[in-house]
Formats: sequence, structure tokens, C-alpha cells
Amino acid sequence: QVQLVESGGGLVQAGGSLRLSCAASGRTFSRYYMGWFRQAPGKEREFVAAISRSGGSQYYVDSVKGRFTISRDNAKNTVYLQMNSLKPEDTAVYYCAASWSGSLYDRSGAYDYWGQGTQVTVSS
Repeated sequence: QVQLVESGGGLVQAGGSLRLSCAASGRTFSRYYMGWFRQAPGKEREFVAAISRSGGSQYYVDSVKGRFTISRDNAKNTVYLQMNSLKPEDTAVYYCAASWSGSLYDRSGAYDYWGQGTQVTVSS
């Protein structure tokens, strides 16, 4: 069992930055691929970024490439999402998730555990 708790969301102006954190419980954090997803009002949940178990590989949706960076610290059981040059269309609830298999990392169905989400609002 893995419990995930996100933090770091908030209100920011367009062009600003936020850093999301996701703290995981348990001793097996390093065995999971980790991902970030987001869901805007009236829209489906969308893949944002994922990172491999060691942190050596990162994957992004095209709309955030060059602006967002996913990273992890396995010693701290934490995954991060650094978000720069934020745009109003980035406004959403952001969720972190853990996947044991690591395959299909951009599909929400591949993830076994989810956090409760943190709100990110970008004003224009």
C-alpha cells in the first residue's frame, strides 16, 4: 500500500512558477514509476509527466515540454513537478500517482495509487 500526499499548489500569475511535491509512504517508493496528471473543470484527466524508478528517464506531454520538469528523490520518498512559464490553460487539479508496472506511463489506468490532488490556478 502506498499513500500519496501532494502539496505546493496555489494561485500564480501567468508566467510565474510553482513547485509541486508528492510525498509517498512506505518503503517501496523506488520501485514505482511516478506520474503527474491534471484535470481541469469539465475535462478528462490528462497525463502531464512521468519519471522512471531511478529518475533516469522522464516523459512529458507536448504542451508542457520545456516548461515543466519532473524529478524524484528516492531517499525522501518524494516526487516533484517544477512548473515554469505557467499559462492560464495549466489551471487544473494536479494529481500524483504511482505505477508498479511502469508501462503505458501516460495512461491513468496504469497507475495503482493516487493522491488527493492539489489545485493550481494561473491567472491571466
